[in-house]
Amino acid sequence: MSKDPSFCPSLSPDHPVAELAPELIELFEDAGFTADGIAGHLGPEYYEALHRGEPAAVALGASGDSPLDRLIRLFILHDEVPATVLADVVGARLATQLLDSGVAIVDGNGSVRIGLDIRPHVVMGANRWIFSDVDASLISHVPGSEHVLGVGSASLSLLQSTSVSPVNTVLDLGTGSGIQILGQLSCAESITATDIHARALELARATVAAAGADAQVEFLQGPWFEPVRDRTFDRVVANPPFVVGLPEVGHVYRDSGLNLDEASRLVISTAPRHLTPAGTAHILAAWVHGGDESWQQRVASWLPDKGVAAWIIQRDVADPALYVSTWLKDESVDVRTPEGRSRSQAWLEHFADNDVTGIGFGFVAIQNIGDDQPSDILAEEMPQRFEDPLGPEVEEYFARVAWLRSLVPGELEHKHFAVRPALAKEDVSLPDTELGQGFSRAALRLTRTDGPRWSHQVDEHLAAIVAGLNPQGLSLAETVELYATLHGFDEEELLASAVPAVVDLVRHGLIIPAELLEV
Repeated sequence: MSKDPSFCPSLSPDHPVAELAPELIELFEDAGFTADGIAGHLGPEYYEALHRGEPAAVALGASGDSPLDRLIRLFILHDEVPATVLADVVGARLATQLLDSGVAIVDGNGSVRIGLDIRPHVVMGANRWIFSDVDASLISHVPGSEHVLGVGSASLSLLQSTSVSPVNTVLDLGTGSGIQILGQLSCAESITATDIHARALELARATVAAAGADAQVEFLQGPWFEPVRDRTFDRVVANPPFVVGLPEVGHVYRDSGLNLDEASRLVISTAPRHLTPAGTAHILAAWVHGGDESWQQRVASWLPDKGVAAWIIQRDVADPALYVSTWLKDESVDVRTPEGRSRSQAWLEHFADNDVTGIGFGFVAIQNIGDDQPSDILAEEMPQRFEDPLGPEVEEYFARVAWLRSLVPGELEHKHFAVRPALAKEDVSLPDTELGQGFSRAALRLTRTDGPRWSHQVDEHLAAIVAGLNPQGLSLAETVELYATLHGFDEEELLASAVPAVVDLVRHGLIIPAELLEV
C-alpha cells in the first residue's frame, strides 16, 4: 500500500478552506448531512458498517439519488465523480471554491474527488463538522507524515474528561483539527489554539469557521508552549503527540521527536506555569513502566513539589509488543511485511535498551492551588468500564481534595457527611465449601453506580457506620461512638480505623462532606 498524495492535498493559501466552510455547512444542514441524519438515513446495519470501515456496505446504504445519498458518497466514501456531478451536488460556485482551495482534487481524466474528511459529529449536544485529512478507515491508503488527524478515540476521551464549567480563557495546546476547541465553545469567553503544524491550524480554522466561532478563537503557530510563553489561562487542554518511541518524527500528529515519554513529561511539567489561580489543565499522556521506580512515582516526579493538586489516572497499560504493533497498524503498516518487521524490531530494541516493560496511558488533571501550598498528587489506576463523562468528576474531585486539605488534624471526626445517592452496597456470597451447604460472604463493597464507578472493599462495621451518616444528623465521631456503644467496641480504636477509610471514600466521592452539598 503506497501513500496517496491526493489524500493529503496541498491547500491553497489564496483560498483558505475556512472561507468556504460556512456555506458548505449550510448545504450540509439543509441536506441532513449531520451525525444523526446520516445514522437515520443509513439505518443501524449500514451505519455500523460505516464505523467498522466497510465502504461497500455504506455505498449500498447510500445508493439513492437524494442530496444526502450523494453527499455521503462524495464526502464520506470519497467517490471519484465527473466535475459536473460535484457542481450538481453542491452548486457551481461552491464546487469552484472546493477546487480552488484544494479540498476537491482533479485527476488527469477530469474526474474529481474530495481530498479531505469533513465529518459530522455531535459535540456537547451541538451538530459540528471536523475538517481533517482522510484516514484509512474507508480508503486504502497510508496517511503521510503531514497527516492531520480527525476525531479518534483518544481525542474523544479527552473531550469527555475535560471540565466544561464557565471560564474566561482556554488554551488548546496542539489543537490538530480542532475537536477540543469545539468542546469548549459553549463555556469559554475566548480560546487560544496552538499547533506547530501549519496544515493543522488551517484545518482547525475551517472547523471553527464551520461552527461560526471565528471571533471566539485565536490561532498561534509554534511548538509546545512557545506561542504563549508569558500567558496564563483558566483552563489548558492538551492532546500532545504522546506516542512513546524513538526520538524521531514519522507523523506530526503523534510523534514528538522526543525520546520515550519525554513529550508527556514536557507538557505535564510545564502546564502549571500557564494556569491562573485555581485554573486547571486536562492532559492526555503516556508513560513508560520499568526500571526501579513505579509508574506512579515517575509521573508524579514531573510535577512541582508545591502549588498543584493533580489527579493522575492510568486507564490502560500495554506490553511493548502490543504497543508497537498497534501504532504501526495505526499508520497502515502491515507488521508482517519487511518494512513492518524492520520497524517493529527497531522500536522493540529501543524499548529493551531502556528497560521499558510496559506503556501506560491515561489522563492527568492539574489544578493551580497557590505556590505556598504543598502539592497534593494522587496517581491511581482506573481500569473499570464506565460511560459517564469524566469532566464533571474531575471538577468534583478537585473540590473534594480541596476540602480535605483545608482540615486540621482532628477536625474531620467532627464533620457531617451524606451518602452519595448513587451508592450501592454489594454483599456477595458464594457457596460455603467447608460446610458443603449454604453461603458465606465473599466480598462486601460500597460501589458508586455513577461517574467512574469507584468500588471500595469494606467490612461490616465501616458499612454500618457509613449507613448511619446524615448531613443533618450525627457527626462521624458521634456515629462511631453510637455504633461502638451498641456493639461493645473500643470507641477510640474504631474511630482511628474509620478516619483513613473515610478520607478515601471522600476522595472517590462515595460520601460527600455536608459543606460541599451547599456549594
